[in-house]
Amino acid sequence: MGLFGTGVAVIVARAGEDVHAMTVNAVSSVSLDPMLVMFCPGNSTRLARDLPRVTGFTINILRREQQALSTYFAGGWKEPLPPPFRFVPSPSALRLEGSLASIDCTPERVIEAGDHWLVVGRVTHLHTGITPHEPLLFYKGGYRGVDAVAGAPAPELADVHEVPFHFY
Repeated sequence: MGLFGTGVAVIVARAGEDVHAMTVNAVSSVSLDPMLVMFCPGNSTRLARDLPRVTGFTINILRREQQALSTYFAGGWKEPLPPPFRFVPSPSALRLEGSLASIDCTPERVIEAGDHWLVVGRVTHLHTGITPHEPLLFYKGGYRGVDAVAGAPAPELADVHEVPFHFY
C-alpha cells in the first residue's frame, strides 16, 4: 500500500470534554447522497478507545508546508516544543487553523475492521482554506507534494460508461 499515494489529514474529535487529534492517511469519500466520509484509526489509539463518546469530528487536510504537524499529531515529534498550531471553533468539533480544507462531521457508523476501526461521518460543514491549494502527500514512506504542472482533467461522471470485460 506504500505505492498508493495518499493525502495527509489530522482528525480532531470531541468526546465529551476531551479533544483528540491524530494524523491519518486512511481517509475517503464514501457517499455523495447523503454526503459521507470515513477515516480509520488504529484500535490501540486513544481516539479509538473514546469512539463511543465522540459527538463530532473534523478531517483537516494538511498543506504541503504542514509536514511538522503531521509528524507531531502522529506521535513522532522529537523536539522539546510542539510546532506552532491552533485549533479554532467549528460546527462539529474544533478544526486545525491553516489547513488546506476542513470537513465537519457527526458520527454515522463505527465498524470494527481488523486492528482498525472504520469511522463513517456525515458531513455537516465544509471549510476551504486560502490558496494556494497544495496538499501534503504521503508516498513510499515519505512526504511529497503535488507537481505544479496541470494534468489532464478527469472525465465527467455522466461520460463514464461501464466497460465490459471477460475473464478467460
